[in-house]
Amino acid sequence: MPNPKDIASDSGAPMIPEQRRELILRQLRKHQVLSVHQLMEMFDCSHMTVRRDIALLEQEGRAYSVTGGVRIASQLHSEPSHQSKAVVELPQKQAMARLAARLLHADMTVYLDAGTSTLEIVPYIKALSGMTVVTNDFGIVQALMEAPQVTVIHTGGQLDHDNHSCVGGLAVATLRQVVTDIAFMSTSSWDLRRGITTPSALKVEVKQVAMQSASQVVLVASSSKYGTFSMYRIAGLEQFDVIISDDDLAQAAADGIRKQGVELLLPSDSQAVAAKD
Repeated sequence: MPNPKDIASDSGAPMIPEQRRELILRQLRKHQVLSVHQLMEMFDCSHMTVRRDIALLEQEGRAYSVTGGVRIASQLHSEPSHQSKAVVELPQKQAMARLAARLLHADMTVYLDAGTSTLEIVPYIKALSGMTVVTNDFGIVQALMEAPQVTVIHTGGQLDHDNHSCVGGLAVATLRQVVTDIAFMSTSSWDLRRGITTPSALKVEVKQVAMQSASQVVLVASSSKYGTFSMYRIAGLEQFDVIISDDDLAQAAADGIRKQGVELLLPSDSQAVAAKD
C-alpha cells in the first residue's frame, strides 16, 4: 500500500476534495482496485468521506464501487466469445429475462440483439401467439427452429465467428426494411458517462439502426459489464426507454440511470412490488 506521505500535498496544506479524488484516481491507475480502509489510511479521512469521493467518481464514470472498495474504469479491447459467455451468470440472465417478459404481449414484432442474455427471452416469446422475431444471432434462430408459431427473420450479413452473429452493411440493410415494436439490446460494456460501447466497428451501425427501427428500446445488461468501456460508442443510456439489469448493480449507477429519466428494472424491485400485491 502506498505511504500517505508519498501522496500528500507538496505544499503541506490541507487537501481539498478535488485534489483527493485526483490522487485516488492516480493510485487506482497503479493498483486497479483499492479498499475503503486503504483509502482511509492513505488520506487520514473518514469512511463517509471516502464513500462520498467514490460516489462522485462513479457519477463521473471515472471509477466504480465494488464490495468494500473501488476500482478504476477499465477498457474492453475485445469481446468474450459466445462459448465463454454462455456458461456464466445464468441465474442473472434468467432473472433479467423474466423482467423482459413483462414487456411482451401477443402479436408483437421483437428485435433480439445478439447475446446470451437476449437468448434467455426466447422461451417467453415462444409462449405467445402471433410473434415475429428479428435477430442477427444464430443461437436465437436455432432456439426458434422448432417453434413454427414464431415468424423468424435473420438479418444476414458478415459472420462474426466468435459471437455467432451477423454484422456489417448487409445486416444494416435488412434492419432498415423492418419496423419493430420493441428492441431488446445487449452490450459488452456500459456506464453512465459513455453509454453502451463496443470494441467492434462493424457492430455499431447494426445496433444503432435496430434501435432506430423500434418503438420501444430496452437494454438488457448485467452489472458485471457496468463500468467498462470500449472504443466505439453506440448510444447514451438516455436513448433507452428501459434498462434491465441484475441486483448487483451499484446504487450510484441505479440512481444515475433513474435521474436520466430512464426506467430501470431490477429483480429485487419486482419482487418487492409482487410482495405488496
